Amino acid sequence: MKAVRFHRYGDIDVLGVEDVEPRPLGPRDVLVRVRAAGINRGEVKIRTGALHERFPATFPSGQGSDLAGTVTATGAAVTGWAPGDPVLGWSWERSSHAEYVVVPHDQLVRKPDGLPWAAAGALYVAGSTAWAAVTAVDPRAGKTVVVSGATGGVGTIAVQLLRLRRAHVIAIASPRHRDWLESQGATPVHYGSGVTERLRRTIEGDGTGTAHAFLDFHGGDYPRTALSLGVPPRRVNTLDYGNTTTLWARSSSSQTPSPTAPRAATLELSPGEPGSGEGGSGERPPASGGPAAVSAGFFRTCLQPSCSAEVDHGCGSRSSRVGHTGR
Repeated sequence: MKAVRFHRYGDIDVLGVEDVEPRPLGPRDVLVRVRAAGINRGEVKIRTGALHERFPATFPSGQGSDLAGTVTATGAAVTGWAPGDPVLGWSWERSSHAEYVVVPHDQLVRKPDGLPWAAAGALYVAGSTAWAAVTAVDPRAGKTVVVSGATGGVGTIAVQLLRLRRAHVIAIASPRHRDWLESQGATPVHYGSGVTERLRRTIEGDGTGTAHAFLDFHGGDYPRTALSLGVPPRRVNTLDYGNTTTLWARSSSSQTPSPTAPRAATLELSPGEPGSGEGGSGERPPASGGPAAVSAGFFRTCLQPSCSAEVDHGCGSRSSRVGHTGR
């Protein structure tokens, strides 16, 4: 089969298409003929060598985690899949940029009939990350959640998952994305100088006067912004994992990080430090959240054909590009 490979670190010029054999099919594996595959920021950084200290590549290396395609063969112990089944999922081995890929059976879910192949092939890592972040802060209906990077690959899904929970969503993004955010029932706030004060005014005018949680899909100063707005630290969830160490915080994410998905961290202050109380809100404590802890249940629950139209991957002109990172 043909597969994308690279033999040294570098930009896209190190990539080449080579003839390789799929790895042997184990008893719990599935062979998938790939129809579409995505690329994520973490994978790009692995290819360039930026993550060599944490996730060194083994050469020659494949590329790609997200995938969508059809089942062509199954291992002897697999009962849930049959040849011809349309699936989407991910490869832990960074091998989805190929004609065929072998993955464990539980790393796949059925592709909904109405979901285009291109969107399905770029959905799993972003979707799992969004689901993990929303689950980590666990907002109830009517609560206000602020989302930075709200129109990026992860943010677009998180906004919709929050609205399905009937949360009030304040979305930080570029002004050019206002129409899409408003169509989802979110309140847009444009990023840039003065964003904290714009957020404060918007929160005060949304009917609750309090931000229940902050989902940070951009990084930088946003975790500190969240704390300045009075968001309880346990409800600040960020993909900027390194930033948590500067905010008296420890991570409650999985102890086994994924080399392909962004790591999410929910801030937890030590007892007695500023802002460590829940403020008497009466809310349930949030679940620990991190992409490595996410199961495939998100897709079985939310992306069945009956509701796939409600959870829009954003496969229009703005975010159909693989690796979309717009804000």
